[in-house]
Amino acid sequence: QVQLAESGGGLVQPGGSLRLSCAVSGTIFSDYIMAWYRQVPRNERELVAFITSTGRTNYADSVKDRFTISRDNAKNTLYLQMSSLKPDDTAVYYCNMRGGAWDWGQGTQVTVSL
Repeated sequence: QVQLAESGGGLVQPGGSLRLSCAVSGTIFSDYIMAWYRQVPRNERELVAFITSTGRTNYADSVKDRFTISRDNAKNTLYLQMSSLKPDDTAVYYCNMRGGAWDWGQGTQVTVSL
């Protein structure tokens, strides 16, 4: 069974930065396109970015040039470096394979506020 453990969220002021991590176990991590998603209450989960096993990346327009997704296949870990954070980035952030087929982890809360 695949397990996903997100961490690194917190409270940050507008313009600040955070680095999220996602530890993946129970599967061959390097085989999958991995993604970060985010969700705010009463909204659907939104795809933020994804990365192929060879490092090709794609971003939602709302985070392009501010967020960077990366992965360490040796450590089975996915990362999201977030910079120039805005209040609209406030959400619970989740990782999953592209398409979200695995059971979701608990996510990590990111709050951008003064």
